[in-house]
Amino acid sequence: MSAVIHLQALGLTEYEARAYTALLALGRAVPARVARQAGIPRPKIYETLERLEGRGLAARVGQNPLEYAPLSAREYLARARRSFDDRLGALDRDLSRLAPDPAPEAVYHLYGEAAIIAICEDLTLNARGSVVMAGGSALLVRLEKLLPRGVKLSQATLTGLPSVAATGQSAFLLARDGEAAVIAHFIDEGGSGEAHGVHTHNPVIVHLIEGYVHLAAQRGPGGPAKAPGRKAAAHAED
Repeated sequence: MSAVIHLQALGLTEYEARAYTALLALGRAVPARVARQAGIPRPKIYETLERLEGRGLAARVGQNPLEYAPLSAREYLARARRSFDDRLGALDRDLSRLAPDPAPEAVYHLYGEAAIIAICEDLTLNARGSVVMAGGSALLVRLEKLLPRGVKLSQATLTGLPSVAATGQSAFLLARDGEAAVIAHFIDEGGSGEAHGVHTHNPVIVHLIEGYVHLAAQRGPGGPAKAPGRKAAAHAED
Protein backbone atom coordinates (compact mmCIF):
# COMPACT_ATOMS: atom_id res chain seq x y z
CA MET A 1 0.00 0.00 0.00
CA SER A 2 1.52 3.31 -1.08
CA ALA A 3 0.23 5.18 2.00
CA VAL A 4 2.21 2.81 4.24
CA ILE A 5 5.39 3.46 2.25
CA HIS A 6 4.90 7.24 2.42
CA LEU A 7 4.20 7.14 6.16
CA GLN A 8 7.40 5.15 6.69
CA ALA A 9 9.29 7.82 4.74
CA LEU A 10 7.95 10.34 7.27
CA GLY A 11 9.41 8.36 10.16
CA LEU A 12 6.79 5.79 11.16
CA THR A 13 7.78 2.14 11.51
CA GLU A 14 6.14 -0.35 9.18
CA TYR A 15 3.84 -1.63 11.96
CA GLU A 16 2.90 1.93 12.95
CA ALA A 17 2.09 2.83 9.36
CA ARG A 18 0.05 -0.31 8.82
CA ALA A 19 -1.82 0.12 12.11
CA TYR A 20 -2.61 3.77 11.36
CA THR A 21 -3.96 3.04 7.87
CA ALA A 22 -6.00 0.19 9.35
CA LEU A 23 -7.47 2.56 11.94
CA LEU A 24 -8.33 5.06 9.23
CA ALA A 25 -10.21 2.30 7.38
CA LEU A 26 -11.97 1.00 10.49
CA GLY A 27 -12.77 4.29 12.21
CA ARG A 28 -12.47 2.77 15.68
CA ALA A 29 -11.72 -0.75 16.75
CA VAL A 30 -10.38 -3.03 19.44
CA PRO A 31 -6.67 -3.88 19.11
CA ALA A 32 -7.34 -7.42 17.92
CA ARG A 33 -9.37 -6.16 14.98
CA VAL A 34 -6.71 -3.58 14.11
CA ALA A 35 -4.10 -6.36 14.16
CA ARG A 36 -6.15 -8.48 11.74
CA GLN A 37 -6.82 -5.53 9.43
CA ALA A 38 -3.16 -4.46 9.42
CA GLY A 39 -1.59 -7.91 9.32
CA ILE A 40 0.34 -7.27 12.54
CA PRO A 41 1.05 -10.06 15.08
CA ARG A 42 -1.29 -9.81 18.09
CA PRO A 43 1.58 -9.53 20.62
CA LYS A 44 2.86 -6.41 18.77
CA ILE A 45 -0.37 -4.51 18.30
CA TYR A 46 -0.67 -3.05 21.82
CA GLU A 47 2.77 -1.43 21.84
CA THR A 48 2.25 -0.27 18.25
CA LEU A 49 -1.01 1.46 19.14
CA GLU A 50 0.61 3.04 22.20
CA ARG A 51 3.36 4.48 19.99
CA LEU A 52 0.73 5.85 17.61
CA GLU A 53 -0.97 7.45 20.61
CA GLY A 54 2.35 9.02 21.60
CA ARG A 55 2.78 10.40 18.08
CA GLY A 56 -0.65 12.00 18.20
CA LEU A 57 -2.04 9.69 15.53
CA ALA A 58 -4.44 7.63 17.62
CA ALA A 59 -6.45 7.94 20.80
CA ARG A 60 -8.08 5.53 23.23
CA VAL A 61 -11.83 5.95 23.02
CA GLY A 62 -12.94 3.16 25.34
CA GLN A 63 -11.66 1.06 28.21
CA ASN A 64 -14.10 -1.85 28.37
CA PRO A 65 -13.49 -3.02 25.76
CA LEU A 66 -10.30 -1.11 24.95
CA GLU A 67 -10.73 0.66 21.61
CA TYR A 68 -8.62 3.03 19.55
CA ALA A 69 -9.60 5.63 16.95
CA PRO A 70 -7.40 7.47 14.44
CA LEU A 71 -6.71 11.15 14.86
CA SER A 72 -6.78 13.54 11.89
CA ALA A 73 -4.50 12.60 9.03
CA ARG A 74 -4.56 16.23 7.84
CA GLU A 75 -3.31 17.49 11.19
CA TYR A 76 -0.51 14.91 11.15
CA LEU A 77 0.51 15.96 7.64
CA ALA A 78 0.50 19.62 8.69
CA ARG A 79 2.76 18.80 11.65
CA ALA A 80 5.05 16.72 9.44
CA ARG A 81 5.26 19.55 6.91
CA ARG A 82 6.16 22.09 9.60
CA SER A 83 8.75 19.75 11.06
CA PHE A 84 10.26 19.09 7.64
CA ASP A 85 10.41 22.81 6.84
CA ASP A 86 12.08 23.47 10.19
CA ARG A 87 14.68 20.77 9.49
CA LEU A 88 15.35 22.18 6.01
CA GLY A 89 15.83 25.65 7.48
CA ALA A 90 18.24 24.34 10.11
CA LEU A 91 20.15 22.35 7.48
CA ASP A 92 20.39 25.39 5.22
CA ARG A 93 21.86 27.45 8.06
CA ASP A 94 24.32 24.71 9.03
CA LEU A 95 25.49 24.12 5.47
CA SER A 96 25.90 27.86 4.89
CA ARG A 97 28.23 28.02 7.86
CA LEU A 98 30.25 25.03 6.63
CA ALA A 99 30.85 26.30 3.10
CA PRO A 100 30.06 29.46 1.13
CA ASP A 101 28.05 29.38 -2.07
CA PRO A 102 30.04 28.34 -5.17
CA ALA A 103 31.89 31.12 -6.93
CA PRO A 104 29.85 32.50 -9.86
CA GLU A 105 32.62 31.66 -12.32
CA ALA A 106 32.83 28.01 -11.23
CA VAL A 107 32.00 25.33 -13.82
CA TYR A 108 31.07 21.84 -12.58
CA HIS A 109 31.33 18.75 -14.75
CA LEU A 110 28.41 16.34 -15.04
CA TYR A 111 28.67 12.69 -16.05
CA GLY A 112 25.80 10.39 -16.96
CA GLU A 113 22.22 11.02 -18.04
CA ALA A 114 20.86 10.69 -14.50
CA ALA A 115 23.08 13.47 -13.14
CA ILE A 116 22.32 15.77 -16.07
CA ILE A 117 18.57 15.25 -15.91
CA ALA A 118 18.54 15.73 -12.12
CA ILE A 119 20.26 19.13 -12.43
CA CYS A 120 17.95 20.19 -15.27
CA GLU A 121 14.90 19.24 -13.19
CA ASP A 122 16.21 21.14 -10.16
CA LEU A 123 16.87 24.27 -12.21
CA THR A 124 13.41 24.10 -13.78
CA LEU A 125 11.60 23.52 -10.48
CA ASN A 126 13.45 26.43 -8.84
CA ALA A 127 12.82 28.90 -11.64
CA ARG A 128 11.30 32.21 -10.56
CA GLY A 129 11.06 34.23 -13.76
CA SER A 130 12.26 32.53 -16.92
CA VAL A 131 13.65 29.33 -18.40
CA VAL A 132 15.16 28.88 -21.84
CA MET A 133 15.98 25.44 -23.18
CA ALA A 134 16.75 23.74 -26.45
CA GLY A 135 17.50 20.22 -27.60
CA GLY A 136 15.86 16.80 -27.75
CA SER A 137 12.09 16.72 -27.53
CA ALA A 138 11.74 14.08 -24.80
CA LEU A 139 13.62 16.12 -22.20
CA LEU A 140 11.96 19.35 -23.36
CA VAL A 141 8.53 17.86 -22.72
CA ARG A 142 9.61 16.37 -19.40
CA LEU A 143 10.95 19.66 -18.09
CA GLU A 144 8.04 21.73 -19.39
CA LYS A 145 5.72 19.73 -17.13
CA LEU A 146 7.82 20.78 -14.11
CA LEU A 147 7.78 24.49 -14.89
CA PRO A 148 6.31 26.54 -12.00
CA ARG A 149 3.20 28.56 -12.75
CA GLY A 150 3.92 32.05 -14.09
CA VAL A 151 7.47 31.31 -15.25
CA LYS A 152 8.16 32.43 -18.83
CA LEU A 153 9.37 29.63 -21.11
CA SER A 154 11.36 29.92 -24.33
CA GLN A 155 12.25 26.67 -26.05
CA ALA A 156 13.53 25.51 -29.41
CA THR A 157 15.26 22.80 -31.35
CA LEU A 158 18.85 23.31 -32.47
CA THR A 159 18.22 22.39 -36.10
CA GLY A 160 19.80 24.74 -38.62
CA LEU A 161 22.38 26.24 -36.27
CA PRO A 162 26.08 25.40 -35.89
CA SER A 163 26.38 22.28 -33.76
CA VAL A 164 27.62 22.60 -30.19
CA ALA A 165 28.09 18.82 -29.86
CA ALA A 166 30.49 16.34 -31.44
CA THR A 167 29.41 13.86 -34.13
CA GLY A 168 27.24 11.14 -32.62
CA GLN A 169 26.09 13.38 -29.79
CA SER A 170 23.06 15.64 -29.27
CA ALA A 171 23.26 18.87 -27.34
CA PHE A 172 20.82 20.09 -24.73
CA LEU A 173 20.94 23.64 -23.37
CA LEU A 174 19.10 25.13 -20.40
CA ALA A 175 19.37 28.48 -18.62
CA ARG A 176 17.33 29.64 -15.62
CA ASP A 177 16.58 33.21 -14.55
CA GLY A 178 19.80 34.47 -16.14
CA GLU A 179 21.62 32.89 -13.18
CA ALA A 180 22.38 29.24 -13.87
CA ALA A 181 22.80 27.00 -16.88
CA VAL A 182 23.50 23.49 -18.12
CA ILE A 183 25.21 22.47 -21.34
CA ALA A 184 24.77 18.73 -21.91
CA HIS A 185 25.85 16.29 -24.62
CA PHE A 186 23.77 13.13 -24.86
CA ILE A 187 25.00 10.11 -26.80
CA ASP A 188 22.94 9.29 -29.90
CA GLU A 189 21.40 5.82 -30.18
CA GLY A 190 24.03 3.30 -31.18
CA GLY A 191 26.86 5.63 -30.18
CA SER A 192 29.53 4.99 -27.60
CA GLY A 193 30.57 6.91 -24.54
CA GLU A 194 28.76 8.51 -21.62
CA ALA A 195 26.50 11.54 -21.56
CA HIS A 196 28.38 14.50 -20.13
CA GLY A 197 28.01 18.22 -19.59
CA VAL A 198 28.65 21.19 -17.34
CA HIS A 199 26.63 23.19 -14.82
CA THR A 200 27.55 26.79 -14.06
CA HIS A 201 26.46 30.12 -12.63
CA ASN A 202 28.98 31.99 -14.77
CA PRO A 203 26.96 34.96 -16.15
CA VAL A 204 28.87 35.03 -19.44
CA ILE A 205 28.07 31.39 -20.19
CA VAL A 206 24.47 31.76 -19.01
CA HIS A 207 23.85 34.73 -21.30
CA LEU A 208 25.54 32.98 -24.23
CA ILE A 209 23.17 30.04 -23.82
CA GLU A 210 20.15 32.32 -23.58
CA GLY A 211 21.19 34.11 -26.75
CA TYR A 212 21.81 30.87 -28.62
CA VAL A 213 18.42 29.42 -27.64
CA HIS A 214 16.61 32.64 -28.59
CA LEU A 215 18.37 32.59 -31.96
CA ALA A 216 17.32 28.96 -32.48
CA ALA A 217 13.73 29.86 -31.59
CA GLN A 218 13.71 32.75 -34.09
CA ARG A 219 15.09 30.66 -36.93
CA GLY A 220 12.78 27.71 -36.43
CA PRO A 221 13.61 24.18 -37.65
CA GLY A 222 15.53 24.59 -40.88
CA GLY A 223 13.93 27.90 -41.84
CA PRO A 224 14.78 31.62 -41.93
CA ALA A 225 14.60 33.87 -38.93
CA LYS A 226 11.13 34.63 -37.59
CA ALA A 227 9.67 36.83 -34.88
CA PRO A 228 10.35 35.46 -31.41
CA GLY A 229 7.48 34.13 -29.31
CA ARG A 230 6.93 32.78 -25.85
CA LYS A 231 7.32 29.23 -27.08
CA ALA A 232 8.97 28.51 -30.38
CA ALA A 233 9.80 25.50 -32.52
CA ALA A 234 8.28 22.08 -32.59
CA HIS A 235 9.50 19.34 -30.27
CA ALA A 236 11.90 17.40 -32.44
CA GLU A 237 15.24 15.73 -31.94
CA ASP A 238 18.24 17.80 -32.96
